[in-house]
Amino acid sequence: MATEKVFPMTQAGKEKLEQELDQLKTVKRKEVVERIKVARSFGDLSENSEYDSAKEEQAFVEGRITTLENMIRNAKIIQEDEVSTDAVSLGRTVTFVELPDGDEESYTIVGSAEADPFEGKISNDSPIAKSLMGKKVGDEVAVQTPGGEMSVRITSIK
Repeated sequence: MATEKVFPMTQAGKEKLEQELDQLKTVKRKEVVERIKVARSFGDLSENSEYDSAKEEQAFVEGRITTLENMIRNAKIIQEDEVSTDAVSLGRTVTFVELPDGDEESYTIVGSAEADPFEGKISNDSPIAKSLMGKKVGDEVAVQTPGGEMSVRITSIK
């Protein structure tokens, strides 16, 4: 039997997933069922775009619920006090400068379940995080990105 994937995440990340799951189960699911009921009242289902759209949304919502339940069930909470502060690791915020004279950037390395690049949270599975993991302040690291290779110097780890 295959082992299930473990989803490393912070406690806050798990709580955010639990809130989304609750919202989907208690609000969104009921809204979609109501949309299906209204669309059915329009008659012939074979050419009813409202019905088709509602059924597609229902499939998406149910799929997302299943995904969230799996992530929460297989969550591994990252404990702040168990994570090293002298090397880049899951749960830490790393600041680096692109060489030779780039801007300073900071990212928190999180599990894929709570990654959100717009909030400065990148997945431990991302190319940048994979390149930085285990490195220390002052290390120069070659990072493979979709746009090519870049070199960075780690300036801080929090």
